[in-house]
Amino acid sequence: MNQSINGKVENKISEDLSPTRNLTGLHLKIVGSIAIIWSLFQLWYASPFPFMFDIGMFKGLPARAIHLGFALTLAFLIYPISKRKKISIFDILISFIAAFCCLYIYFFYDQLVDRGGILLTVTIWEKFNLPVELIIGSCGILILIEATRRVFGLPLVIIAVCFLLFSYFGRYAPEIISHGGLSLNRLVGFQWLDQEAIFGIPIGVSVDFIFLFVLFGALLETAGGGKYFLDLAFAMVGKMRGGPAKAAILGSGMTGLISGSSIANTVTTGTFTIPIMKKTGFSKEKAGAIEVSSSVNGQLMPPVMGAAAFVMASFLGVTYFEVVKHAFLPAIISYVALFYISHLEALKLNLKGMDDVDIPNLKKTFLSGLHFLIPIFVLVYMLVYLRFTASYSIFFATIALIIVNLGYILFKNPNFKLAIKTWFNQTIVGFEKGALNMVGVGIAIATAGIIVGAVGSTGLSTNLIIVIEFIAKDNVVILLFLTIILCLILGMGLPTTANYVVVASLMATVLVDVGNASGFVFPLIAVHLFVFYFGLMADVTPPVGLASYAAAAISGGDPLKTGLQAFWYSLRTGILPIVFLFNHELLLIGIENVWHGLLVIITSLIGILVFTSATQAWFINRLRWYEIIIFLLISISLLAPEFILNKFYPKYNYMDINKIHLMKVDFNKEARFKVTRPSNYGERYKLFVIKKNTFETEYSLEQYGLSLIREENRVIVDTLQWNGNAKKSGFETGDYISEFKIENADRPNKGIIYPIAILLLIIFGYLNYRRKE
Repeated sequence: MNQSINGKVENKISEDLSPTRNLTGLHLKIVGSIAIIWSLFQLWYASPFPFMFDIGMFKGLPARAIHLGFALTLAFLIYPISKRKKISIFDILISFIAAFCCLYIYFFYDQLVDRGGILLTVTIWEKFNLPVELIIGSCGILILIEATRRVFGLPLVIIAVCFLLFSYFGRYAPEIISHGGLSLNRLVGFQWLDQEAIFGIPIGVSVDFIFLFVLFGALLETAGGGKYFLDLAFAMVGKMRGGPAKAAILGSGMTGLISGSSIANTVTTGTFTIPIMKKTGFSKEKAGAIEVSSSVNGQLMPPVMGAAAFVMASFLGVTYFEVVKHAFLPAIISYVALFYISHLEALKLNLKGMDDVDIPNLKKTFLSGLHFLIPIFVLVYMLVYLRFTASYSIFFATIALIIVNLGYILFKNPNFKLAIKTWFNQTIVGFEKGALNMVGVGIAIATAGIIVGAVGSTGLSTNLIIVIEFIAKDNVVILLFLTIILCLILGMGLPTTANYVVVASLMATVLVDVGNASGFVFPLIAVHLFVFYFGLMADVTPPVGLASYAAAAISGGDPLKTGLQAFWYSLRTGILPIVFLFNHELLLIGIENVWHGLLVIITSLIGILVFTSATQAWFINRLRWYEIIIFLLISISLLAPEFILNKFYPKYNYMDINKIHLMKVDFNKEARFKVTRPSNYGERYKLFVIKKNTFETEYSLEQYGLSLIREENRVIVDTLQWNGNAKKSGFETGDYISEFKIENADRPNKGIIYPIAILLLIIFGYLNYRRKE
């Protein structure tokens, strides 16, 4: 039974990495040609040429339809209906129908807009009404679901079908989440012929950004960039203690800059790093786990971030640069901590570095691939310094890569004809690989669009807030736990980007709203990154951590043990999103100046390293149980000083609710109401804040616009002053005040925690150093 499951997972991984491995002859040539045409279409779409020459311009929805048309056509030509058989006439036929259903939107886009959502019906022989667009849309949705089943299996299919059924049969759902139900015409029209669902924001981002970044990575890999980064990593850190593990981490980090897949990253770098790690003394499971952890972390690294950065920017309505800026520090310190883990493991096992003969020369290695850094520099320069759009930047970076590669090949090869041929073949192979790598991504994102569309058209996100409030009450711990479990469960069957899209569309607003009711202000970017991080953890977490299976296939170790070890190594990645939800400075939010920024970076880095020591039970020597507890407290103090300070100096003083009507509030202090609001579905919770200096002098709650009465041991809002501050803030008659607190002005600055934590680290670190095991 176990072997059967392992075999299926390994087949799935193999398909992800080389979807055309079983294709031959004419079949392979046709698939390759379609893939190359897709890449050329995407380059043309992203380029300024359509506007310069006033030809070949594509509007948003038609471009998205063509994009999905390519993905669906290739999916049915690559994945036959039966995995044991070759492609059949049925597969070819369904690929044509898939292309037609998508291209219909391109050819008849203007008519669709003119009809404003009314589906076309054609009358035949003046008697029979044929619902043409209902049939086309229904076929499109069913074909997309079938393509999803072939590429990813049943989990994502089941989720998508459930949301479609919920959209149609909404009136029969439990009252708390019920809705009127969409007619079949409205459902199909909204999902297939509009740009709010399947062809919504996620696939729009795939068309604009994701494809070109994946293509850029494929071209770089084909030209030898992946091997160059790995060789450079070995040259830089190979001599260090546990050098191969450090090289795996560094190599995966550099590969992760351009890679959109943790599994592909694991296999690409793991093929070289895992055998060398085993040779220098790492066990099979630990060698695989280090590679898995570093490869999964590669998806946290800007600029690509597993393609989720682009979707996130569109969801949030901010620039791509904003997302990268906020995601940068957690990704870097997570990688540094993993580097430290490899060092601790090497210390435990008393390992040495690699032999000099096995290490590439750093200077020669660096210079040999210097040309690979030019297009990356172009990309970063245009994104960060010039602040161009991601689409514009990656287009010119891709063109720069193609030109630089041509120049390098011409320089290395004196035979002009042979050099041009080599360059052309490399470029064509890169185009083919890039498009083939996008087949699964495009289909997953389109299917995730079904969920996004269902949530938007049924008002489910608003109802979910009520459901989660009913379950979690105002307990933020339960809320976060539910979100984490949802991310991990969905991540077992969904690709990272699709997982992010689904959970973010379901839970992002809920987290913000319920978190606010619990007294916490969660920035939307923090919530989205929280969801993204825990979606990534699913690639590591047993029993279906595909990256762990991929690493185990190379190391020869046990997949479950590899997954458990990788999960343990990834605890530092799991703690970061919880921290930055409460300490926004980790996302560089609220940084006042350069010195403040440096303080946050240094303390966060030390904090995550101390946390890593605690989880690995090792500092200079092995940590005893009480030292582990102390190290955990030190790490929390450095990562979330506000949390520790609140234990000694609460940020707010709780006031006696029974005397609330007699109070005068200092206008220089922030005041907070926690309100419980009765509803038909149980109690709901709200937080209202009176900010500092709202009034010019001391004020009473009557001046704020609240008239309160006491009834059944509750303080209830009786009347609201017309056009008063309370009414404007959202108070309602019948709300009852469950908490009232005022800012504690005597509270010291949280910076006082840092020196105390550092002092404790020095003392217990020194004691650990002095102790001889």
